[in-house]
Amino acid sequence: MSMKPFLGSALALLMAATAGSALAEYPEKPVTFIVPWPPGDLEDVLTRMIAEELQNETGTPAAVVNKPGGGGVVGGVEVASARADGYTIGSFTVGIPTVKTMGADAQIAPDALEPVGIFLTYPFLIAAKGDAPYSNMAELAEHSKSNEVRLGHFGYGIEPTMMTFYGIGELGGKFSAEAAFDAVDCSTLANGDADVINTTAQLVLPCLNEIKVLATITGERTAITPDTATLGEQVPALAGASLWNGLFVPKGTPQEVKDKIAAVAQKVIASDAAQEIAKTTGALVYWQDQAASVAQVAKDMKDLAALREKLGVN
Repeated sequence: MSMKPFLGSALALLMAATAGSALAEYPEKPVTFIVPWPPGDLEDVLTRMIAEELQNETGTPAAVVNKPGGGGVVGGVEVASARADGYTIGSFTVGIPTVKTMGADAQIAPDALEPVGIFLTYPFLIAAKGDAPYSNMAELAEHSKSNEVRLGHFGYGIEPTMMTFYGIGELGGKFSAEAAFDAVDCSTLANGDADVINTTAQLVLPCLNEIKVLATITGERTAITPDTATLGEQVPALAGASLWNGLFVPKGTPQEVKDKIAAVAQKVIASDAAQEIAKTTGALVYWQDQAASVAQVAKDMKDLAALREKLGVN
């Protein structure tokens, strides 16, 4: 009787057992979470909490490294080109796995990243001075028909800016001028640099009671602006539009590894500390599992591609 079939089966079983053992022991070496923005914002704070919990539970070092540059592309490329083993994890906004994969100059392939889960919706908002003669997007659009309205934002091609332009256009209005600023905050309005701004709630918290929030670019109303309708409520074509952040790994990362990362992240997001962040900043802090996140990315990929085409963004 030949020993080859027996040896082949034994080797296959040994390899399977070894692979299973390796996965069961994940992580065996330091884990790096890449945040493609400077430290201090909501995604950075929450990602650090997740990294700390992973380290506490496994005894293996886990750290957050900030890699800003290129509107998130620098960090996105690093994760997309890393080994698919779960030791390099990206904490990415909606634009990195979607908009940053579009166009002839895209440096990230559309299928290079896989979501582990989504955990944050930024409290992005559209605001004006407290004495502005408009209180919502429809009134802003009407006012813009016979008056100049200047928009301040972080960049024309980024998601919230595109949504703001599309929103006012759908309501029959337009901005007479627009400009990008490094910081879009209370002083942008107070100094008269812009009539309307598109920014995050954190940057206008000091003057929140002195300005008018016309809309929030969130899936649902926020805790700090419960009476302000979302942009999707006011512009049905943008229903469900939001600016989320999630954990992503290179395509091909073992499911068992993704499940371990997800379990830790879900525990952190459900914690009192994470939910307190939601209450005080207006952010939506939650856990959306892998399957739902895959569907979310696919939907946003389609919607943002259509939005870029409508606005003529290459």
